[in-house]
Amino acid sequence: MPSSRLPAEFANARLHVVTGKGGVGKTTVAAALGLALASTGKRVLVAEVEGRQGLSQTFDVPPLGTEEVRLVSHPGGGELWGLSVDAKAALLEYLQLFYKLGRAGSALEKVGAIDFATTIAPGVRDVLLIGKVYEAAGRPRGGRGKGGSKAGDRHYDAVVLDAPPTGRAVRFLNVNEGVADVAKMGPIKSQADSITRMLRDRRTLIHMVTLLEEMPVQESLDGLAELRSVGLHLGALIVNQVREPHLTAAHVSQLAEADDELDALLREELTTAGLRPTNPMVKGLIAEGRGHAQRLALQDEMSEEIAAAGPPVLTLPTLSGGLDDGGIAVIADELAEQGLV
Repeated sequence: MPSSRLPAEFANARLHVVTGKGGVGKTTVAAALGLALASTGKRVLVAEVEGRQGLSQTFDVPPLGTEEVRLVSHPGGGELWGLSVDAKAALLEYLQLFYKLGRAGSALEKVGAIDFATTIAPGVRDVLLIGKVYEAAGRPRGGRGKGGSKAGDRHYDAVVLDAPPTGRAVRFLNVNEGVADVAKMGPIKSQADSITRMLRDRRTLIHMVTLLEEMPVQESLDGLAELRSVGLHLGALIVNQVREPHLTAAHVSQLAEADDELDALLREELTTAGLRPTNPMVKGLIAEGRGHAQRLALQDEMSEEIAAAGPPVLTLPTLSGGLDDGGIAVIADELAEQGLV
C-alpha cells in the first residue's frame, strides 16, 4: 500500500506539521520524523504544543520546557532538539517584546490576566503557540537577532510540529480566521499574517496519521478535506500500527467453516503436532483466528479508502515491544526508507 514515489517537494520541506485523531500515535510519528531528518545530518527541532510531554516520554528525558534542549546527537552530525511551547510563557514573551511590560507582565500573571487572555481568545492563543514555531523556523543561523551568513541559512534545517488532533487542527492552523474577530490590526494580526504565509508555503507539509480502523480513517478523510479547503498543502497519509497477516488465504477460508468441522480439523492438526487439544484450547484458537481474520478484512477495506484519498500513503508496522529497545528508531528508519526525508 505505501506510495512508491513521493512528490519532489517533499525533499524541500522545512516545516512538517503532524496531526491525526487522538490515540493513533501522532506524537510518536512526529518524534520519529524528527529523528529521521536528523539522521541525514540536519539540525532539526521537534515542537509540541499540547503540554502532554509526549516528546520527553518518547525520548526518556526530563520534561521539556520553553527553552530548546538537545534530545539526540546523531553520529552522522545531525541533531534533534525539542521544545514544549506554553501559551502563558509565549504571551509573557510577546508582551515584553512588543510592549516592554517587564515586571508588569509578571503582575498580570499573578492576578490571572494571562490565564484569562489565553482562554477567552483561543485564536490569539494559537497565534502565540505557533508563533514560537514560526520564530524557530525562520531564525537565522547564529541565533536570535543575528544575521545568517547567506540568504536561507537557518539555525534549524527542518522543524517538526506535533500539532493538535484533527478535531482542532484546522482551527489551530487557520490562524487568520481565528483572530479575525479580536485582532483586525496591530502586532497580533501582523504575526498571524506572517504565520499564515509560512503555513501555506510550499515548503510546509501537513501529514495525517491514522490507523486502519473505521473511526480514525473517517476522521482523517474529513480532516484532509478541511485542510485542503483552507489552502494548506498536504503531505503524506501515514498509516500507523499496520498488522502483518499471520493467516494464509486457505486459513481464512477454513475459519469460515462450521464450528464442528473446524473443531475436528484443528484437533487433528494439534494432535499431529504432538499436542493434546483441550476444549478451552481449541475454542480459544478458533476465536483468536477469526478475530485476526476479521481484523485483516477491515484493514483491507480501510486501505482501499485510504488509497483513494489522494495523498501519498506510508505504512508503519505494529511494534511487538512498543517503543522500548529502540522502537522509535525503527519507525524513523521506516519513514526514511519510504522516502519521507
